[in-house]
Amino acid sequence: MTEHQPGIFVEGTDHHVFLEFELGAAVPSQLPAAAGALLPWDGGEQVVAFGPRLAEALSAVAAPDGDFGFRAIEGSDGHVAPATQRDLFVWLHGAKRDELFAQALKWREALAPVAALAAEDHGFLFRDSRDLTGFVDGTANPKGDVRQQAALVPRGPGAGGSFVLAQRWVHDLSAFASLATAQQERVIGRTKADSVELTGAAMPPDSHVSRTDLKRGGEPLRIYRRSSPAGGIADAGLFFLAFSAEVERFRILLGSMFGPADDGLRDRLLSWSRPISGSFYFAPPADALRAAFSA
Repeated sequence: MTEHQPGIFVEGTDHHVFLEFELGAAVPSQLPAAAGALLPWDGGEQVVAFGPRLAEALSAVAAPDGDFGFRAIEGSDGHVAPATQRDLFVWLHGAKRDELFAQALKWREALAPVAALAAEDHGFLFRDSRDLTGFVDGTANPKGDVRQQAALVPRGPGAGGSFVLAQRWVHDLSAFASLATAQQERVIGRTKADSVELTGAAMPPDSHVSRTDLKRGGEPLRIYRRSSPAGGIADAGLFFLAFSAEVERFRILLGSMFGPADDGLRDRLLSWSRPISGSFYFAPPADALRAAFSA
């Protein structure tokens, strides 16, 4: 049975490091030896994923979707989801920030012969798993075995792997805080204190929940979110990280948020939060990941 990368599903970690690398002109069919970075370590968990041009080139990786690159979205009211598609993504998370930092250095050194670090973000646990807006994050995330059903390719090429959406968002916290709590709740679609979903007429059709709690063919369109508050005082926001069995779910979700969906609405939260990056990756199963690097 194909084994997924276990770090995808380890929850409750306090610290996160998100690294995105870009290759040079040459795209290798095998990555350089990275034993020091790939070996099990006591400092936490890690997930490694490849962008479309690297996934296609690596002989050990069989991504099921061919070109799954992130395409920029020109949304309604001037809201844009920019594309900054990169080639390799490393997510480190655990209890000790110093150990995550040390592991991040190992990855930079291991990949230095073929790739440069293009983006680096650090995430953290904020209070009782809240976003910096003050709302609980991930309330509707799937639980138990449903997490695997939402996140992992079930069969065929890439089985046991997962598509990844990585976006860095920046919040206008001052402007959002100026809203009354009841207004904030209508923007999000949940109560702020205890994260209870609004119902009936109290739930606006352009709330964040309404635009992201979607169905396809009558079935819930599930993804598995692993987002984290990120940034400093000047660029405080969110690193949105999610896993899916198919990349199309992400495209449907983003279309609903930004406005190209059929009903013409867009997510009202975009008035206070904007993405500044966007990439899709494929996290292969553990055996394919190991084979992608030289011994």
